[in-house]
Amino acid sequence: MASARIKQLADAVGGAVHGDPDLVVLGVTNDTTKIVDGSLFCCVVGQRVDGHDLATAAVAAGATSILVERFLTDATLRDVTQLVVSDTRAALGPVASAFWGHPSSGEIAVVGVTGTNGKTTVVTLVSQLLELLGVRCGVIGTLTGTRTTPEGPELQAQLRAFVEAGVTVAAIEVSSHALALHRVDGTHFAVSIFTNLGADHLDFHQTPERYFEAKARLFEPELTDRGLVNIDDVHGRLLRDATTISIDEYSVDALADLELLSSGARFTWRGHAVALPLAGRFNVSNALAAAEAVRLLGHDSGSIATALASVSTPPGRFEMVDLGQPFAVLVDYAHTPDALENLLETSRELVGSAGRLRVVFGCGGDRDAGKRPAMGAVASSMADDVMVTSDNPRSEDPAAIITAVKSGGTGEVRSEIDRATAISVVLGEAEVGDVVVIAGKGHEVTQTIGDTVLDFDDRVVARRILESLGWTGTAPA
Repeated sequence: MASARIKQLADAVGGAVHGDPDLVVLGVTNDTTKIVDGSLFCCVVGQRVDGHDLATAAVAAGATSILVERFLTDATLRDVTQLVVSDTRAALGPVASAFWGHPSSGEIAVVGVTGTNGKTTVVTLVSQLLELLGVRCGVIGTLTGTRTTPEGPELQAQLRAFVEAGVTVAAIEVSSHALALHRVDGTHFAVSIFTNLGADHLDFHQTPERYFEAKARLFEPELTDRGLVNIDDVHGRLLRDATTISIDEYSVDALADLELLSSGARFTWRGHAVALPLAGRFNVSNALAAAEAVRLLGHDSGSIATALASVSTPPGRFEMVDLGQPFAVLVDYAHTPDALENLLETSRELVGSAGRLRVVFGCGGDRDAGKRPAMGAVASSMADDVMVTSDNPRSEDPAAIITAVKSGGTGEVRSEIDRATAISVVLGEAEVGDVVVIAGKGHEVTQTIGDTVLDFDDRVVARRILESLGWTGTAPA
């Protein structure tokens, strides 16, 4: 079991200990449900709850010390050691890192990936390339937890668990929320990657400028040794020119012999021929990011180029549902205007000579409402048949969300609130040579409507509908 004296944790964040400086801490958390006897409970001030108000309950649950922004004088806390800092949110990650022995400072190399689109694919490709090269790599991100980037205590605990399991590299998705809320503070990144910046999360960041500023935090010297940026994106060029850390760059535009195919791509990278089994220009960019990151970790470019021929996309990213039907069915997580545009552009390459490109998608509730008309505009301008439906409406009226999406569209844009029905209608109308794209949820296996969380997986639903239509072939493994 991990442990540390509270004085060690105070030294890591420049805090002041009130009480026993030699108190042994046996856990660090800001979640009252995860307290173990001997824990340091971190009183983080959140948007809805001030953790200082939970200090008494935390002590009753077993915490023997608390991290606070102000000394608490409640009688129930008289014998509780308090570590006082100026900002508990900012101190949370560094305190957790110190508790777990600073795993990212020498024991495990951490690759961080930030950007609007491509984070999950890039961390997956980094992991796959390293494993193909004989290096054990752990992944933290959208596919591994409830948050894209976990809170500091969970992140540092996972890094320590990786080290104990013999993992030498961790590839982590770093969200803009995580950067703004200091979740990765205390983590040392060997390489940080910037993929792109589009329209997303403005409900949280308020302005595009603040959204970009949050992403750019990852490239500050206290977090990252070396940056890797996509200079095909203007924000990548801005990062390259503004940061003080060492920066490398990658660019699909700079590939002189790029050949995009329906089954993948061919190109030359650093003098080596690459046969990439991932379709779409955006996946070439994702592959370049992963390849360059692995190279920066010290691996030979020739070996990396060879390994690129054996990679695959993560679940729910350009994933085929194939039961032998004479039209393609694709499930993808695209949920921003840029991602949807890239997806539809790539999907168009698969459409037969007499076929049509059909798309079923929606926008989530309680999230950035400003992107909804833009999503409608992209879909109606690029697809031949557009069906707008629900996508985790949460507390919002799904009909209102659909109306907002349709307001940006042109021409005929159909809608159906029930997602399963919408998918069924479009699949039932699909003909030979068509491509049906089901976008927005990708790997997700639930649908949140109001306070109800239902089982819902686009891939499972599409397969079931295709079977009901008489297609009974076996989908590829």
